[in-house]
Amino acid sequence: MNSNIFVVIMAGGVGSRFWPYSRNAKPKQFIDVLGNGKSLLQMTYQRFLPTTNKDNILVVTNDIYVDLVKEQLPDLNEEHILGEPARRNTAPCIAYAAYKIKKKNPNAIMVVTPADHAIFQEENFTNVIKTAIHAADGSCKLLTVGITPNRPETGYGYIQYLENDSEVKKVKTFTEKPELSLAKKFLESGDFVWNAGIFVWSISAIIESFEKSLPDIAEAFEAGDSQ
Repeated sequence: MNSNIFVVIMAGGVGSRFWPYSRNAKPKQFIDVLGNGKSLLQMTYQRFLPTTNKDNILVVTNDIYVDLVKEQLPDLNEEHILGEPARRNTAPCIAYAAYKIKKKNPNAIMVVTPADHAIFQEENFTNVIKTAIHAADGSCKLLTVGITPNRPETGYGYIQYLENDSEVKKVKTFTEKPELSLAKKFLESGDFVWNAGIFVWSISAIIESFEKSLPDIAEAFEAGDSQ
């Protein structure tokens, strides 16, 4: 197993769209939604064990959920539970984990995933992640996983891609939560997929991207690492 592969699970959301089942005190990622004896967080953690070892898995969450993460993932290294004092958007969450990983292994490949996905074709999913890891290794590519849509869903983001003969395709456009008429056109075109919110890249590539596109975030975390 490749020791350079790190998985970051984002588990800080409150699951507001799943209310009232999901509450602030115990959001959906900590709930046994499917009735199989495992929370979505636990399922996500176990889903990535074929990809990397447990010592290379980190969970970024809100400070108030740190104890819940410890309770549900007792095998996880406590140092790999990164509690944030306030809820932030995705970029600072990813940067927080990226700079931590950089200190441990500057040659790392980073996989970022939400904690609340339900995935049933796990072998196929693992193969997709391995393909993305291979594409990211030693390159400056930033990869995102797409899902073939089966309906004109307005609650998801859409990725338009440029067709080629490879499983890894170049992104042409992103569209976040389109209106229904536009979502229908996306489906009809055949060159759009749903954005799964799962990302794969090398640590060097994502750090370089932060420095170029979000220098304030890069400077803040670089300053924190130097202390």
